[in-house]
Amino acid sequence: MKFRQTDRNRNIITGVLLSLFLTATPFLFYMYKYAPADAAEWETSLGTITSGGFGSVQAYLHALFTKITFVSLAGIWFLTSNNWWKYAILVPLTMFLFQLSGVINYKIQYIDEFDFWYSLPAILPILLFLIYISYRISRRSVVSDDLKKDVDEEIKNILSDDL
Repeated sequence: MKFRQTDRNRNIITGVLLSLFLTATPFLFYMYKYAPADAAEWETSLGTITSGGFGSVQAYLHALFTKITFVSLAGIWFLTSNNWWKYAILVPLTMFLFQLSGVINYKIQYIDEFDFWYSLPAILPILLFLIYISYRISRRSVVSDDLKKDVDEEIKNILSDDL
């Protein structure tokens, strides 16, 4: 009994923390507005932030926090989803991770332009797996529909014989 109560408390705490993070994501998305719009470097208590390949620190932080927000939301969605298609979430998550690495590695000239081609080797196996799963599910649903019709017909026959 003690273990169930501990697991329930852990689930409640996890749910509250997850809810707080999801509620805070709009604030995370707009964190770039606090950076100076015309500076190439910004001294903060956490250290110096440079604009990298961007025109200003604000533009850099806008790109950075946009990608971090999308990566975290897609990651949470993947980790908390119980549906069979949850692996489809890995496709945009992979794209966002490549884009985030492009923002962090400021020496890359085109951040969002070629990320699809770099992530294609990771996306193709996921897509093939999803196609295979959908094929298997569609085959089972046809069999289960036929079985359901047979069961419904048998129930009708039994009920009509009793009357």
